Amino acid sequence: MFAVFKTGGKQYRVAAEDMLSVAKVKGEPGEIIEFGEVLVVGGETVTLGAPTVAGATVAAEVVEQGRGSKIIAFKKRRRKNSRRKIGHRQDFTLLRITEILTDGKKPSKEAQPRRKPAAKPAADAAAESEEAAESAAPASRKAAAKKPGKPKSKAPAKAKKPATKGKKK
Repeated sequence: MFAVFKTGGKQYRVAAEDMLSVAKVKGEPGEIIEFGEVLVVGGETVTLGAPTVAGATVAAEVVEQGRGSKIIAFKKRRRKNSRRKIGHRQDFTLLRITEILTDGKKPSKEAQPRRKPAAKPAADAAAESEEAAESAAPASRKAAAKKPGKPKSKAPAKAKKPATKGKKK
């Protein structure tokens, strides 16, 4: 089953479990949001709305609220010594479509609580830090004794010519 719904002035064709990035919508990560402006519902039979399908909604879970990559707007007027540079980052909401509902039904899935990453046991953390220390240790004493600095060149230095004022006779 698929649906076409409208949000943020754009239309999106979605199916269940699709990931979708839309213009920013209010909601915390993990919340379920419903979109009521459904234009088309399809499956075995296609239902077209006039302008929307009555009783149809699309339920989606907010995965992330974020900002897109930077877009540079640079304008230059040649021979006028005039330039303008402005950057912009568009806010977006990443959604996971949970259900496509018809006949005025409510979403059956509840919002899932945000999970924090599980803390590693102390024994595992200590073992990982030892491994990291071993891999960072130098392979030989000679490498450890080297001091950072300028690498010495093996080519002889060129002699500089003395600076003279005036003409030579």
